[in-house]
Amino acid sequence: MTSTARHPAPGARQAHPDHLSHVVFITAAAAMGGFLFGYDSAVINGAVEAIRDRYDVGSGTLAQVIAIALIGCAVGAATAGRLADRIGRIRVMQIAAVLFTASAVGSALPFALWDLALWRVVGGLAIGMASVIGPAYIAEVAPAAYRGRLGSFQQAAIVIGIAVSQLVNWAILNGADGRQRGEILGLEAWQWMLGVEVLPAVLYGLLSFAIPESPRFLLSVGRRERAREVLAEVEGRGVDLDARVAEIEQAMHREHRSTFRDLLGGRFGLLPIVWIGIGLSVFQQLVGINVAFYYSATLWQSVGVDPSSSFLYSFTTSIINIVGTVIAMVLVDRVGRRPLALVGSAGMALALACEAWAFSAELVDGRLPETQGVVALVAAHAFVLFFALSWGVVVWVLLGEMFPNRIRAAALGVAASAQWLANWLITATFPSLAEWDLSGTYVIYTVFAVLSIPFVLRFVKETKGKALEEMG
Repeated sequence: MTSTARHPAPGARQAHPDHLSHVVFITAAAAMGGFLFGYDSAVINGAVEAIRDRYDVGSGTLAQVIAIALIGCAVGAATAGRLADRIGRIRVMQIAAVLFTASAVGSALPFALWDLALWRVVGGLAIGMASVIGPAYIAEVAPAAYRGRLGSFQQAAIVIGIAVSQLVNWAILNGADGRQRGEILGLEAWQWMLGVEVLPAVLYGLLSFAIPESPRFLLSVGRRERAREVLAEVEGRGVDLDARVAEIEQAMHREHRSTFRDLLGGRFGLLPIVWIGIGLSVFQQLVGINVAFYYSATLWQSVGVDPSSSFLYSFTTSIINIVGTVIAMVLVDRVGRRPLALVGSAGMALALACEAWAFSAELVDGRLPETQGVVALVAAHAFVLFFALSWGVVVWVLLGEMFPNRIRAAALGVAASAQWLANWLITATFPSLAEWDLSGTYVIYTVFAVLSIPFVLRFVKETKGKALEEMG
């Protein structure tokens, strides 16, 4: 998908919509895709042990069923941009909403394990599409004066979606008397956990009919008058609409569609800046953050915590994730990207090391000793907090800023693909690694957190306060 113009005219830069609340509604409706991104990604946490029990599968097979959604994510993200340029941003949102709905229903009513895996891929396609179309659409409709704040809706929606999924899982588990396979109205609790997603998915689809198409897409297909109407709607009628239309059209003509070939060069095949982007994406995942969102309930139950409490801990971890994300959003433009990343790396390394120590203890009656149990619980929450206030936000900010204009789109695509691949690696290997040695698994994540510190110090440049044209 083509990027938005980088140099808004003076009038556009100061544009204030006549009805800001309407613009906020449009942004929030688009950000519902981010909510579903977070919800769908994390809701499986509550069903892992029930799926293992119902289909009697080992850790390796179970991990593949959980991780297979990430294949769909990669495909959805790779195709969403080009599809949106052909049929429009709103149509892609509607397709994603249909896929989210189908995945929720199919995952709740599987007749076999392979069937469940198939619906996981369908949900992954929707996640991938939502991860691309939401930020792009918001950037294209938001007035320049509010673009940064409105753009943050997507990340906020993702972490809220994660938290809500854990709260819903916890409520359903309590409704089933604490049993993941307990029945509620003829279905097992885990089926309800996966099926409830149909409600926000349908809402997302309905909201997509209530918001306008992107002015940029409208101009690309020759609908200039409708584009003027939308610009007046979101930027205010005091704006010189003819100048804004001309400005967007000129920016579209100037843009260079970067390709993978533009990234080639240097001693190791790709340009050094591209490798740095890949490194940021990979380190973000190799510290094991998605273990906290995909497997936390299973993790706590493996060390003797009862299911209800384990689900509650998953929810409180998600609340900490929201708090950390808000902190990052407040500080990233004040403190800078590098300092936040370094503080986060140090904090994550310490928290993960504490978890590794706690999980090394011998279980007593199937539970961690009291001291180690408290340390593990506090360290798990500290780990998520330090991740959320640093790498969770900073990496996406850096990836959007650090590449030169001529390669930005292609380089960001490669870095995002590396992130999905690393995410899949961690998600697919955790159950088997945990069976091998839970403490050793956390030692591995600790090592990656420690290694991220010299990586940032040596290779990552601060982008705070710099124009995009200065990058590279």
